[in-house]
Amino acid sequence: MLSKQSANSFLSTVRYRPQRLDHLVHQTNFSKKELQVLYRGFKNECPHGVVDEETFKSIYSKFFPQGDSSMYAHFLFEAFDIHNNGSVSFEDFVVSLSIILKGSITDKLNWAFNLYDLNKDGCITREEMTNIMDSIYDMMGKYTDPCMRDNAPKEHVDNFFQKMDKNNDGVVTIEEFLDTCQKDESIMQSMHMFDNVI
Repeated sequence: MLSKQSANSFLSTVRYRPQRLDHLVHQTNFSKKELQVLYRGFKNECPHGVVDEETFKSIYSKFFPQGDSSMYAHFLFEAFDIHNNGSVSFEDFVVSLSIILKGSITDKLNWAFNLYDLNKDGCITREEMTNIMDSIYDMMGKYTDPCMRDNAPKEHVDNFFQKMDKNNDGVVTIEEFLDTCQKDESIMQSMHMFDNVI
């Protein structure tokens, strides 16, 4: 088993070749033309065909220059790193992107739950949600208009648990998460926000 550093060194010297696009058409909800466009963009940012966490963070930081996106990018990278090997291939990227942009509501919610469940134990704790919220507020920056209050992340976590933790056991299970989200009109509307992006 290669260490993460050895794997990153190996990745920087070997070029990764993705699966055939027609195979990815069946694996995702993208057309061949959409996959070609996505591949050109991916290859432009990641010439070796895979991206490690540091490169992912660097790319992601360009979208949020006013804040520190490194922690949220770390969580996002772990969600995209399907095989948990310290790298995201084009296939990993488009499978997740397909869920986020074109998946069913249930698929999108399951993906979001997986993102929030940092230790992948099947439930979201207050600590995990606090880490996620802190990373989002750090990413958005201190200079937003209107300015965010310092206690905003804690309030968001409190609201999340008040709404989601139906049995008040201090954790949110996938069942509680799916049930609450599917009954909440504003959450359901936000799930459709990216439906026609590509």
